[in-house]
Amino acid sequence: MPIKILMPALSPTMTEGNIARWLKKEGDKVKSGEVLAEIETDKATMEVEAVDEGTLGKIVVAAGSQGVKVNDVIALLLEDGEDKKALEGMSGAAPAKTEAAKSAPKEEPKTEEPKAAPAPAAAPAPKPAAAPAAASAGGRVFATPLARRIAKDKGFDIASVTGSGPHGRITRSDVENFKGGTSVGGAGGGLRLGSGATFAPAKSKLVPHSTMRKVIAKRLVESKQTVPHFYVSVDIDLDRLMDLRAEINAIDEKTKISVNDFAIRAAALALMQVPGANAAWSDEGAMMFDSADISVAVSIPGGLITPIIKSAEKKGLAVISAEMRDLATRAKEGKLKPEEFQGGTFSLSNLGMFGVKDFSAIINPPQGAILAVSAGEQRAVVKNGQLAVATVMTCTLSCDHRVVDGALGAQYMQAFKNLIEHPIKLVL
Repeated sequence: MPIKILMPALSPTMTEGNIARWLKKEGDKVKSGEVLAEIETDKATMEVEAVDEGTLGKIVVAAGSQGVKVNDVIALLLEDGEDKKALEGMSGAAPAKTEAAKSAPKEEPKTEEPKAAPAPAAAPAPKPAAAPAAASAGGRVFATPLARRIAKDKGFDIASVTGSGPHGRITRSDVENFKGGTSVGGAGGGLRLGSGATFAPAKSKLVPHSTMRKVIAKRLVESKQTVPHFYVSVDIDLDRLMDLRAEINAIDEKTKISVNDFAIRAAALALMQVPGANAAWSDEGAMMFDSADISVAVSIPGGLITPIIKSAEKKGLAVISAEMRDLATRAKEGKLKPEEFQGGTFSLSNLGMFGVKDFSAIINPPQGAILAVSAGEQRAVVKNGQLAVATVMTCTLSCDHRVVDGALGAQYMQAFKNLIEHPIKLVL
C-alpha cells in the first residue's frame, strides 16, 4: 500500500507551511534520508527528508502551494513492487491553493431570474442610458449572490452599480468593472478594515501577508495584550568601550568586534550577576535559567528572526562575533535550523546602526525581558563638575513585571551599564 508523506511540523508553533519546491519528481526513486522537498515555515526554508524508500508515485500538493496544514498529505510513495495502479482509490488531502488559485473568483452560481412585473397599459418612459441598479417596488437591489459578496469585499455600495444582466440584475462582471460611485463608509475602491471602516488611498495595492508576518503579528499582539511591560532606561558612556574596540580590531584585521558583540557579552554577564532577570513566567512558577542564551534580533526579508548565542556568558568576544556573523548570514538566507532560533532565555534588539536614539522593544514570550540597544552619539555631559562631550548610548530594558519587577530590572541595568563602561571586564 502506498505510503503517505505528510506535511511535517518543523517547529513547535508551526501549523501550516508552503511548498517551496520539490527536489524529486513523480517516478523518481527515493532512498531514506534523501531530500524530497523544501518547505517554507514562518521563520525559514527547511529541507524535508524521506523516511522510507520507494518510488515517488504522486505529488499531491504542487510546488508553490501555500497554507498547507501540518499532517496534510503532500505526496504518495510507492513501495517496492507497487505500480501506479496501487494509487487508485488512495485519498489524500486536497492540494493547497496557490496564490493565483486563491484569488481566482469562483464560478458564478446560477440563480432563478425574478419574474418581470406586468407592463402597465400606458407606454413606459424611455430607459436612461446609465440606469442605476434594478430594484423592486420595495427598494430591493437585484444582484447575484457572488456580485453582492464581491461588492462587500471591495467596500462598494452595490446600489450604485448599474446591472447589465437580465432585467437589470447586477452580475459579477458589473461589480468587478465598477469604477465610480461611492463605497460603504468611504471613497470608491476602499479597503475594508477589521473594524468595518474603510479607507481609499489614491493609488495602492494589497500585498498578502506572508506566513512569517502572520506569526509575528500574532505573537506581538499576544505579548502586548497578556504581558505587563515595564521599562527601565539608562544612559551609558561608550568612550572606553570604543577605545578598547579600536585597539582590539587593530591587532588583527580578521577580527572585527562590533559594539553589538560587546552588548551581547555584557547582557549575558549581567544575567549571571543578576540571575533573577534570567527568568520566564509560567502559571506554575518562574522558570529560572542557569545559562544566558541570548536571542539576537536580526532583520530578514519579510520580517524578523532571533538566532541564539547559547551560553554567551562562557564565550569570548571573538567567538561571539564569529557566531553572530554566521547566524545572521544564514538567517537572511533562510538556512537556520529550528534549534538555532527557538528558545533563548533573554533577547537583545539593536537599532543603533540605523541611528535610532531611543526605543522600547516588545518582549518575546515566554522570556521575561528584552534589551533595546540604541546608537552611540556625542552628547554634552557633566564629568567631575565640568561640562564635557562623551559618546553616550541609551538602552532600555522591557520587563515582564510578573517575573522581573522594577527593582530587579533596575539592578540588571546597573550591572549592564557597569560592564559596558568598564569594558576590560568583558575581555577578562
